Amino acid sequence: MSQQKIDYYVQGVIGGNRLVMAKTITLIESILPEHQEMARQVMDALLPHTGKAVRLGITGVPGAGKSTFIESFGTMLAEKGHRVAVLAVDPSSPRTGGSILADKTRMEKLSVNERAFIRPSPSGGTLGGVARKTRETMMICEAAGYDVILVETVGVGQSEVAVASMVDFFLVLMIAGAGDELQGIKKGVLELADAIAVNKADGDNVERARLARAQYETAMHLLSPPSPDWSTPVLMCSSLTGSGLPEIWETVLKHRKILNDKGELERKRSEQSRLWMWALVKEGLEEWFTKNARVVNLLPLIEKEVVSGKVTATSGAARILSFLQNYNLTVT
Repeated sequence: MSQQKIDYYVQGVIGGNRLVMAKTITLIESILPEHQEMARQVMDALLPHTGKAVRLGITGVPGAGKSTFIESFGTMLAEKGHRVAVLAVDPSSPRTGGSILADKTRMEKLSVNERAFIRPSPSGGTLGGVARKTRETMMICEAAGYDVILVETVGVGQSEVAVASMVDFFLVLMIAGAGDELQGIKKGVLELADAIAVNKADGDNVERARLARAQYETAMHLLSPPSPDWSTPVLMCSSLTGSGLPEIWETVLKHRKILNDKGELERKRSEQSRLWMWALVKEGLEEWFTKNARVVNLLPLIEKEVVSGKVTATSGAARILSFLQNYNLTVT
């Protein structure tokens, strides 16, 4: 493996070269073993240059206007002098939709801003795999000097948990006038929220937004906040007029200062890294296991017995695990 190639990626990213950034992200997304090994060396070299950015996760109920919010919010931050990267966690397949590519074309203003970088998530793949690539893309952007990273959830369900596990601050966008105000979002997602923002608070919708805000505030009193040092605020904003966006950024910075002063931000990131490592170990073990030639031959036989009702699922699983304990498996 050429050290010169590794240096090309590392120096290009640190120098903020957007073309090299894109190539480095493509490298880490590759499934070729030689690319994965090179990607690991590149990421290890970039590690000392990462960790300084504000990592902000964003999710929202359907129709909350995430793309418009991210464009307005990102543009505001760029105008303040920040360098903004927009990433996505999207485990969706092309058949089920949810592609950030469509969002990118809608973020016309932000996508041409020289202080912004928008990167689609890998198409297809498991949530774990996509989340891993997003984490590493986030680190590449940090090493390139981007000081605000916006990570958007495009899919639903577990993707919110995945994003919350890699950011410092998790923002949930809600809207007013949609019947039951808590409809369409799980209690578990609200428990992850460091702030809730009622979007589209403009025109004739302002009064409804105020009412929705009061309802969310009542609901949040019943939930445990993500941090003992922080109470989750409920804010109002309009992506169209820009009202409320500076207050959201001030809230993010206030949260960051509190966590920094308590040493909680460093502990949070350390714990995220620890859990990330073990998630990768589990993912690697599963991949190693399912690729083993002996296992490939064994699994269909046990599956057939379970499906036909000859043995219970518990017994089938026990036999597979017993096989692991009794044989020294090697990947072939």
